[in-house]
Amino acid sequence: MSLNPKSDDALNLILNRRSVLTRNMAAPGPSRADMEAILSAALRVPDHGKIAPWRFLVLEGDDQEKLGDLIQHALVAEGTADEKVAEKMRGYATQAPVLVVAISSPSAERPIPVWEQHLSAGAACMNMLTAATAMGYGAQWLTGWASYSQTVAKGLGLVDGEQIAGLIFFGTPQDTPTERPRPDIGDKVIWGFPEGGSQ
Repeated sequence: MSLNPKSDDALNLILNRRSVLTRNMAAPGPSRADMEAILSAALRVPDHGKIAPWRFLVLEGDDQEKLGDLIQHALVAEGTADEKVAEKMRGYATQAPVLVVAISSPSAERPIPVWEQHLSAGAACMNMLTAATAMGYGAQWLTGWASYSQTVAKGLGLVDGEQIAGLIFFGTPQDTPTERPRPDIGDKVIWGFPEGGSQ
């Protein structure tokens, strides 16, 4: 059996995949077995040097609450928001039943450009969205302030050089997601060597 069999269904899913807003998700989220399948998809991405420059934190329930507490604390500690706004942001981590914190974790093990390693982490995030969609779940990849906060990073155990690549929420979609405008392929693709290029 080919490792890359032709699949019209897979192509159709990719061409029609749509993120589901967290406000349109509800319980149940993916089971442990389903999350393992979703995370297994994350591990099957291009990875120059075979160094696996990513890792993942899976948070549910009380653990999401703890992240909410950390975000609230970080907002105040870093002077980004007052107590009232910070209290509202406490609910950020509990917007959907399951949350995966995807961490880009570059390695110096081999001379692979850090940029390529970050791209691999992004590909892992995308594979999770696609896998979740294939399994009938809703998923949304968010970043926002918390992804760039050093206080949040430290509280989650990130080390120097690591970055949060995304906060990916999973749940059961409550509505069919609507399509949004997409770029025209003609505006984003050049067929052949670009005119005006030089050696």
